[in-house]
Amino acid sequence: MWLTGLPVPPGDWTTVARFGGVQMDGTAVRAEHDAEAVRLGPADVPEIMELVELTRPGPFLARTVEMGTYLGIRRGGRLVAMAGERMRPPGWTEISAVCTHPDHRGQGLAARLVRAVAAGVAERGERPFLHAAADNTGAIGLYGAMGFTLRRRPLFVGLRTPAA
Repeated sequence: MWLTGLPVPPGDWTTVARFGGVQMDGTAVRAEHDAEAVRLGPADVPEIMELVELTRPGPFLARTVEMGTYLGIRRGGRLVAMAGERMRPPGWTEISAVCTHPDHRGQGLAARLVRAVAAGVAERGERPFLHAAADNTGAIGLYGAMGFTLRRRPLFVGLRTPAA
């Protein structure tokens, strides 16, 4: 379980990770659909999990793809980049799991997918936002160049609940 802003977990929970992050507001991002982006679903989970294992975009489990729209770009029939939606507080949608296979980085795929996911968010009348680890300066720089602005600096805490 991942939480933000919980400095002391309940006594019988175990802290497995704790790190600083950034939350960025994407209201000013140029949202636009991408003709190469394909919608990902449950049938794509094995490929998604391979990409997640390789790139480590943050917490992502096999059913995370069910939380919102996930888009991907394929090259040579293989999934090489993806981004999607996760949390949905009222009026907002989090863009999540932004990742690109190392062999395909530097081609603008992540930015294209973020804009495409943001387009779907905007069509629902919501505002996009995202999170990144505070030390992921490459991603933060990319998001800033796209128009995301710093909203706050949360503390992320990974917890293991007691076995039932």
